[in-house]
Amino acid sequence: MPPLVRGSVPPPTNREHIVPVQPTTIAFIGAAELAGLLPPREAVAAIRNALAGGLDPAADPPRTVLELPQGHGQLLSMPSASAFGVGAKTISAVPGNAERGLPRIQGVHLVFRPPSYAPVAVVDGAALTALRTPAVSVAAVLPLLIRPGRGWRCVVFGAGPQGTGHVRTLRDVGVDLAEVTYVVRDPARVDQALVGRDEVVAAADSAAWVRRADLVVCATSSATPLFDSSHLGAESVVLAVGSHEPGAREVDSAFAARAQVVVEDPATALRECGDIVLPVAEGVLAPAGLLPMARVVRGDLDLDPARPVLFKGCGMAWQDAVVAEAAVRAREAAPA
Repeated sequence: MPPLVRGSVPPPTNREHIVPVQPTTIAFIGAAELAGLLPPREAVAAIRNALAGGLDPAADPPRTVLELPQGHGQLLSMPSASAFGVGAKTISAVPGNAERGLPRIQGVHLVFRPPSYAPVAVVDGAALTALRTPAVSVAAVLPLLIRPGRGWRCVVFGAGPQGTGHVRTLRDVGVDLAEVTYVVRDPARVDQALVGRDEVVAAADSAAWVRRADLVVCATSSATPLFDSSHLGAESVVLAVGSHEPGAREVDSAFAARAQVVVEDPATALRECGDIVLPVAEGVLAPAGLLPMARVVRGDLDLDPARPVLFKGCGMAWQDAVVAEAAVRAREAAPA
């Protein structure tokens, strides 16, 4: 053995001192590959199959949220572990990115696999969020939306990845959308590649379109209600996914008061969702009346098609883990 230099570490003399190396290759699944591996309908199926198979959304720990320096946004961490997927997503949410021409949400999701639970894949976090969020909304109320002979006039508040992603998912699972209208602040700034041939109108003109609608998607960062719910009929469905803070909401209390309210997990909704927290605080919505989407998907609870429905989602870690696992399985099954 050569003489030691002062301060150096002696080389290992046997294998017991060798640091083990992970016996796996970590794949990266970017936005384009994710879109090719898992169409929206398959993401919806993955969510519904996991819930039907017994996944308990309440088992997820609360997300951790760190404020970014100088109030630029938030850093969120969301781990989850179940038989249907194990992983952790860390994302930044930066509202000012819109002015930079960048996504509001950026980050990664790390997939772990049994039995060693070594990391096997890193998935683009923004693309995963854009895929799983509408998949969860649609999965929660799918039988209601695809009833034979039922067409929908859809108004979508927000024409970003979440708003357009909901329309793409609705169409991919076979929902009959008779018309689609996007409501935005400035139609001139909308990415036509995202909205295609669907109508785009200014928010100032939204009331007339809401009166025509029976399916409304709310996918904005607004902290106050986007529309007057008295314009919606008795069989209307609202999917609200834009806010995840207890003081922010996109839907007014009047709609929550008369609707069947479906949530990902009641405890999470009562902690994080202003669309639920605020009407509860006002005394017009009873926490006991919240319908867990797992029970709706399993058929334990039936939704009355003659009454309004509000689905409120804030995004939970189990959803990322389930959809990312489905993408990894699809990648493994793809021809070499």
